[in-house]
Parts: sequence; structure tokens; C-alpha cells
Amino acid sequence: MPDTDPPEPDASRQDTPQSEPSRSETPESEGPPHDPAATSRRGRDPSYLPTVLAGLAGAGLAAVAGSRQWAVTDADAAGIKVHTSVTGAEAQPLVAASALVALAAWGVVLVIRGRLRRLVAAVGLVASAGALVSVALGFTAAQDAALEAAIAKGSTDAFVTSLSLWYYLAGLGALIATAAFIVAVVRSPRWPAMGSRYDAPSARSGSTPDDDMWRALDEGRDPTS
Repeated sequence: MPDTDPPEPDASRQDTPQSEPSRSETPESEGPPHDPAATSRRGRDPSYLPTVLAGLAGAGLAAVAGSRQWAVTDADAAGIKVHTSVTGAEAQPLVAASALVALAAWGVVLVIRGRLRRLVAAVGLVASAGALVSVALGFTAAQDAALEAAIAKGSTDAFVTSLSLWYYLAGLGALIATAAFIVAVVRSPRWPAMGSRYDAPSARSGSTPDDDMWRALDEGRDPTS
């Protein structure tokens, strides 16, 4: 038989290296898992905690200082020293009352949400502003009341009337509470709402595996099937 050369391999059938997929065809790398809690922390309004703490402290200070001694008068009655004093509750009783309303408003703001929260914050703002105005009016009213008390005791001269530290603390507390409620009216809709663990059971969505197991037993079914 004549010798025959082996057939040359067909170049068209040779395996060619496959081109790598383009960047657009490669699957995108997955990012870190979505963490709702982290997202909530990043989106939380930073004004929430400082505003609430400042508002509670201011309203509490105004409520306490509004019932303490505001003005004193030292005078002389026929050689006898006379000392009289007037409290904030006597000179301007609305200060302590309005501060208590502001405190109650903060308690409601903490447990509600939405537009109702802004409405209650507006009520607290009116109460705080009322306390601040009453303190301002008490600047003269408290001193006049202390002076009149000294005259009623027979004082005739050497009148020395002054305001106590409690008066200024009442004004400071009312001012802080008013400023905090202004922030609350503007930004409270963006503040975090009350946790679901405080909601009524009917408001909670979903059920836990334990709830499903007990429900199955109550219905006479095998919870493991």
C-alpha cells in the first residue's frame, strides 16, 4: 500500500481559548448585608436626645424654682429690723403651673408619633412661653409684693429689696424649655417613634414560632408535621 501522510489537523476545528467575559457580563459583587438597625441609627435625628433632655431639665427647673423664694425686703420699723419675702407662687403662680404643663407635654411627646406629636409639642411651647412671660412680669411684681409686706409690718424706712437666685433660675428654666419645644415643633416628626414592644398586642404584626406551635396544639394538630 502506498504510504499516505496523516491528515493535517483542520485549523478551523482547533479549540480556541474562550475570551473572558467582559466587565459588563460579570456578576456584580454583592455588598454587605442590609442592616435595618444600622440604617435606622444613621437616619436618626441627632437633635432628639439633647432636645428631650434639655426640655425636661428646663421645665423641671422652672417648676421647682417657680415655687421658691423670689424677692426679699429688709427694712426698719422704729429701730426693729424687718425681713419679708415673697415666693414665686405668690407673685406669679402661673410659672410653676405652666412648667408642670410643659413637663406633662414632654411625657406625651415621648410616647406618641406623627402629627399628634407636633401638636402636643406646640401645646408645650405655649405653656413654656407663658411661664417665661410670667417670670418676666414677676421681676417687678415680686419686689413690689415684698415691699408691701414690709410696709404692712410697720416698716417706715431703710427699705432694701432684692431678687433671689431662684427667680433667675426660674427664668433660665423657662427659657430652656421654650427653646427645646421650638426644636420639637420643627423636628419632632423625624424623631424615632416608640418601640413596638410598648404597642398594644393587636398592633404587632407577624407571629413567632412559639405562637405557631401553641396555636397548632390548641387546634389538635401536630406542630412537628
